[in-house]
Amino acid sequence: MNTVAIVGRPNVGKSTLFNRLTESRRAIVDDFSGVTRDRIYGDAEWNGTKFRVIDTGGYVKKTDDIFEIEIKKQVEIAISESQLILFMLDVTTGITALDAEMAEILRKSKKTIFVIVNKVDNYDRSLAATEFYSLGFENLFMLSSVSGSGTGEMLDEVIKQLPDDFSSEENELPKFCLLGRPNVGKSSLLNAMLGEERTIVSNIAGTTRDSIHTHYNLYGQQCILIDTAGIRKKTKVHEDLEFYSVIRSIKAIDEADVCMVMIDAKLGVEQQDLNIIKQVEQKKKGLVILVNKWDLIEKGNNTHVEFEKTVKEKIAPFTDLPILFISATEKLRIGKIIETCMQVFENKNRKIPTSKLNDAIQEAVAATQPPSHRGNLIKIKYATQLSPSATPTFALFCNYPKEIKEPYRKYLENKLRSSFDFKGVQVFLYFREK
Repeated sequence: MNTVAIVGRPNVGKSTLFNRLTESRRAIVDDFSGVTRDRIYGDAEWNGTKFRVIDTGGYVKKTDDIFEIEIKKQVEIAISESQLILFMLDVTTGITALDAEMAEILRKSKKTIFVIVNKVDNYDRSLAATEFYSLGFENLFMLSSVSGSGTGEMLDEVIKQLPDDFSSEENELPKFCLLGRPNVGKSSLLNAMLGEERTIVSNIAGTTRDSIHTHYNLYGQQCILIDTAGIRKKTKVHEDLEFYSVIRSIKAIDEADVCMVMIDAKLGVEQQDLNIIKQVEQKKKGLVILVNKWDLIEKGNNTHVEFEKTVKEKIAPFTDLPILFISATEKLRIGKIIETCMQVFENKNRKIPTSKLNDAIQEAVAATQPPSHRGNLIKIKYATQLSPSATPTFALFCNYPKEIKEPYRKYLENKLRSSFDFKGVQVFLYFREK
């Protein structure tokens, strides 16, 4: 797939341009440097040509800051992944020493380089921008990423450099989202699963700020993995940046088909874990629980059985879901994660033939009749699966639909779960008058 990377030193407007090209607000934008830490992917389209855009953190060559060192790695990876590079500079500062150093690195990459002089929004600045020709690159464009002026001319030239081979297949892949409290190990797990440093990892909570989308294509399985910022209690969210990161994590749940909620094995299930699980349930997404750092737990004969029982007691009533005990750092059982999510994805989209559905319902009714209403028998005549729906949903037609109580509804749901595999997804039954 054709890929365009936006690179440059910190605070030159890369994320603003990314959001404009992708017509989104996926990259967090603020007025100080270092906001973007991981590389973020998005899709853009211009005059019928589609391509992928990568936003990167600001490049810093010599630093002792752990995040700036990791940002440098992310930029280098983005350059290697792309076919065309937008080298972004700031007309208001002129050519800095860091700009010159990065220009030298880009020349060695032998990729197509477009020099983008940003913040050119008046005549005087357009004159000042001619200074950047001294960097020696053939293609130079003056624009304003905030207002959008000049971006059309740039995009006209971008698509001339890219063959029209964009595939929409990726949009149809299942999306699996990693959720959890800060510092629970989400980014470490994503890197371990991919076998590369896709996201920045540190022992400082809140390292991931944006929702990071990654195309997973290993062992014959394909999906989109979404790493998210850690979700903390509202009372503990003080920075504006962290607030927007949490909002993006909530939006990632909307986008996902299956959500993986990570729990710290050392801390157990805490209230914020339950709040995250509740969010997933409310949005009717598939659910897999990952108990991370299992290698740090002292184990007996039934440690995992007892831990699983405790987890299910706390997350009840929805307990028919997979619970995997993993270690992101030791790569313990991480090979089962995608396989399990794929199974939950299939369960979420399972369509039951009407004849088999009615056989299962009638067998359940024959085994246990619904309680009578004022001496009248309640008769369930017919059942059908409703479509389309976000999760398996069934309509059951009977003579007294309002008199079916919750215990009997739960009984029928459990019978359906025992007849058909709905592990990891919620099942909804609606009773209607025939």
